[in-house]
Amino acid sequence: MSDTVTELPQRVLVLGLARSGKAAVAALVARGVEVLTADRALGNDDNLSLLDDVDLMVKSPGVPREAPLVAEAERRAVEIWSEVELGYRLLRPRLVGVTGTNGKTTTTELLGAILRAPTAGNVGRALTDLDGDVEPGALVVCELSSFQLEDVHELACEVAVLLNLEPDHLDRYASFDDYRDAKLRIFERAGAKVVPQGSGLEGIEFSAHDELPAEPLIRGAHNRENAAAATAAARALGTPDEQIAETLRTFPGVRHRLEPVDDVEGVRYVNDSKATNVAAALRALAAYADEPVHLILGGSRKGEDFAPLARAIGPNVRSVHLIGETATELAAVIPQAQRDGDLATALAAIDARPGEVVLLSPACASYDQYRDFEERGEEFRRLVQNLSA
Repeated sequence: MSDTVTELPQRVLVLGLARSGKAAVAALVARGVEVLTADRALGNDDNLSLLDDVDLMVKSPGVPREAPLVAEAERRAVEIWSEVELGYRLLRPRLVGVTGTNGKTTTTELLGAILRAPTAGNVGRALTDLDGDVEPGALVVCELSSFQLEDVHELACEVAVLLNLEPDHLDRYASFDDYRDAKLRIFERAGAKVVPQGSGLEGIEFSAHDELPAEPLIRGAHNRENAAAATAAARALGTPDEQIAETLRTFPGVRHRLEPVDDVEGVRYVNDSKATNVAAALRALAAYADEPVHLILGGSRKGEDFAPLARAIGPNVRSVHLIGETATELAAVIPQAQRDGDLATALAAIDARPGEVVLLSPACASYDQYRDFEERGEEFRRLVQNLSA
């Protein structure tokens, strides 16, 4: 980690004003920087004149490289940083980075609990939002998406964790190789590297079959794998096994990831709204393979093949209910499924008995009907609570 104080340009354009963009604006303004903003909601995300006399663009992860302002910034040789790059330069933390297709948030929050360190990044608090709250050199655990890693330059992880690599975001990347390359940027300038066993990558290997200091409380083989990755990273930082074990036994998981919502007349309702790709939904099905399940699938498109999901639906799945814009595609490979359109209709149509599980694990993004997967999960929770009432 460098202790060098970052000299910021006097005029910065922040492109994208969702959570991380707003945090970047606040951090820059607090440091006396003149900030210009652009966002689709403002109707100025293609105003190229905003780049006049700008020395730096801070780009939100949701903005693709093909966006007019990004392309023009590249043409003008204006530096482009992701919000996490800005956060790293402002905070100069001892950064523990976590990336992968699935399991990032769970592993990040588990590591934060083990290390008793703040967490930030892709989901939750933006890294720049910690500016002023942590001292330089403090330990911070940061979830890093491929979109965020596209625009890092100095960001360096003391420990960098790669959980897995499976097809995702193929609506944004030209190929899986491009997606993989973005993910692997986490290892640039990294100290210790924690990698999946059998990945062919150099580093400290982990697997779901590792001997752990304690068995994790959170459910599923995939979560045991997440726990193994967190354990390997914590040990690389010199954390005692007793401290790791205490957290593994008590960490309850995070919202929208196989989250138990309620038990209504003996029927358990589980919110796995964060399962925004096929691989994540497959993990959820595996976690409930021994129980009767009513499955809710569907949402907005990401360019994935649903055939592996169809093959994984076993005899324990009592019914499948389809929602969102991918319902037609899903019905083509899961002909026994019922097309319900939305969550409220799907929940009303499910005839579940005591001892059965109603599982929302969509295998799709949420942007067709919701702002994000959190809003979808909260809607599921609200509807289930109405059933309980």
